[in-house]
Amino acid sequence: MGVRKAKAAETEEALKAAALRQFAERGYLNTKITDITAAADRATGSFYQHFASKEDLLQALLADLHAQAGSAFDDGGHPPHDLTDPDQLRQHLAAAWGVMRDYRPVMTALFESAMAAGPASGELWKRLADDTSMLRDHLEYLQARGDALPGDPTLVAAAIGGMLSMLAYALLPADPDPDPDPGPGDDPDAAPGGPGYSDAQILGTLTNLLLHGLAAPARRPSPPQ
Repeated sequence: MGVRKAKAAETEEALKAAALRQFAERGYLNTKITDITAAADRATGSFYQHFASKEDLLQALLADLHAQAGSAFDDGGHPPHDLTDPDQLRQHLAAAWGVMRDYRPVMTALFESAMAAGPASGELWKRLADDTSMLRDHLEYLQARGDALPGDPTLVAAAIGGMLSMLAYALLPADPDPDPDPGPGDDPDAAPGGPGYSDAQILGTLTNLLLHGLAAPARRPSPPQ
């Protein structure tokens, strides 16, 4: 890579990183392009050499998010997974949760952008349906093999995605760095700044809720003594 290309790539990454910080601190709608360039220590004009607008930058960040999601779960041709298996379901939820944790400012920005477009635009539904397409494929696989689903695979996948993303929005902190000095009663695995639920608690609860609804899983009878 030539020096000019290397500097351009460095500037693009600096603008992305600054945007993530500004979205986390100010929110997407309140962040101006000049806020991003100032935080990146770049001239305002350099922004337009890489992105046409703030929305264009957000789409670039979304592409990064999807790339990480693809690497977290190889969605480039792996056979559909059995989401009725607790371990496989939890793995999918954990992969999605990890991506949401790493890209929380992007999630927040996407939510704000879609809300600003208004309910008549259909942006929220389109984004939710697009982002849960892999779940939908797995559910369609279950349906094809004869499993009874609670509803249409697209709707079920979107419902799972909506529940997961709203929990992440509510529970994950804007600052992903752990508390450097947790108190004696704090859960070291809990999301800092949140209500104190650990990832294990959240993922375990979601897995049980999706598999069993509000009824607890049936306990196996104890073996005869």
